[in-house]
This record gives sequence, structure tokens and C-alpha cells, in this order.
Amino acid sequence: MARITGSYPDDLDLLIEGAVEAGVFGGKSDALREFVREYFEAHENERIAAAVALYERERITLGDAARLAAVDRWTMRDILREHGVELRLGLVDEDDAAYEVEAARELEFDDEDSSDEEPRAK
Repeated sequence: MARITGSYPDDLDLLIEGAVEAGVFGGKSDALREFVREYFEAHENERIAAAVALYERERITLGDAARLAAVDRWTMRDILREHGVELRLGLVDEDDAAYEVEAARELEFDDEDSSDEEPRAK
């Protein structure tokens, strides 16, 4: 889990402290995690912008970007193209390979019987 250091107004700190004392949150860290999580759940464009920025700076893979943006990999590719970001193709590591395998398992194919098809011309 990442750790960050920051500052915020005293009144906000008091509200967080009061919420912790009231039992709303287990601690200040819990409160801050909840605020950030709710922010990104409510702000899809900002979540996608963050994923695009991290991918563009080569800090995350396409699979990571898709997960952070809460979209599938194909949609993430389209989003990156819309933002003018060049796609990096190929597997980066075992996690990326595992993500590719899982994505392939989720693909759906048409099960129509192909026996009625005419043979292809040579």
C-alpha cells in the first residue's frame, strides 16, 4: 500500500478527526482512502485522465490503465487513441500476460455451425 504525505486546511482536519471520534471512520487514513475512492467513482473523466497520463508516461501497462479506468482493454485502447497516445504493444511481464489470458477467456464467440458453409475457393 502506498503512503503519501500532504497538507490540508485545519477545519478539514478537525472534521476528519471528529468523524473518526464519532466512529464514522476507523482512522484518518480510512477516511482519506474513502474520500479518494468516492471521488474517482463519481468522476469517471478524471479517473480516465489519470489512467491515460500514467500509461502515456509508461508507468503502467494497458491492462493496468484499463483496470484503473474501470473499462475493458479494448475500450482503453480506443480511449488512448482518442487522446493521441501511442499504444505500446506486447507483453511487459507475467502480470500483463496473465491479464491477457484472462481477457481472452472472457471473449465470446458465435457458436453457429459452420458445416453449412461452402468450401473456400482455392
